[in-house]
Parts: sequence; C-alpha cells; structure tokens
Amino acid sequence: MTARILIVEDEALVAMELQFVLEDLGHEVVGTVADARTARNLVRENDVDLALVDIHLSDGPTGVELGRELGQEMGVTVLFMTANPGMVRQGVAGTIGVLSKPTDERAVQTAVDYALRRRTGEPVQYAPPQLQLFG
Repeated sequence: MTARILIVEDEALVAMELQFVLEDLGHEVVGTVADARTARNLVRENDVDLALVDIHLSDGPTGVELGRELGQEMGVTVLFMTANPGMVRQGVAGTIGVLSKPTDERAVQTAVDYALRRRTGEPVQYAPPQLQLFG
C-alpha cells in the first residue's frame, strides 16, 4: 500500500534517513519540515495520508499540539516519533501512538504499515511491539 507521508522532524539527518526508508518502501514523501507552521501549511496544500511527527521541533515542543490538530481537524493519520515518549504517555487525541527514537528501518516499516492499515479500515491483528498505542 503506497501512501503520501509527511515527515515533521527538525534534525536534518534523521529526516533524511526517514525519507530514504519510506521511499525505499514505495511511499511518497510529500515533504520534510522542521516546524509546526510549515507542517500545517504543507498539509493544507497537499493530500497527506500519514504524518510522522517529532515532539520537539525547531519552534519548540510544538509536536504534541500539531499531532492533535493534524489528526482531529485535518484528517491525517499521525504517529509520533520521539526520544521522549513519556511526554505523550497519556495519549493524544486524534493520533495512533508513539515510536521511540532511535529506531530502525524494520520498526518504521511495521509501524507505518500498521498505521496505514488502521487508516483504511483493514483488519490489524496486533500492533508492532515497538509502537506504543494510545487508548
């Protein structure tokens, strides 16, 4: 299943590596952005199926609110990717879960596949072990 994915990550090397992984999996990366404002603008101008969102961005810890907005108001499936998963331990409305960084290609692949299956309503038997789901 091919998807249009937005990467919201302020560390350029991490964003670039994620982009390579996702493109190798056959997905289209519609953009890599480092702050919440740019992410909102990109989603308004493009169809985005999934956003991988870090919590700490170049404009501060704005990722949590961005994830909530993308998921609840803009119809984007959201997975957080962060080295600080405790910041979203209670869950964030409109989002699926959190993948802890650092991570590997296989974990990204299984988490993205899981999120996309949930988005399309396909049956999913279980979540990947690296993905902490929100209630």
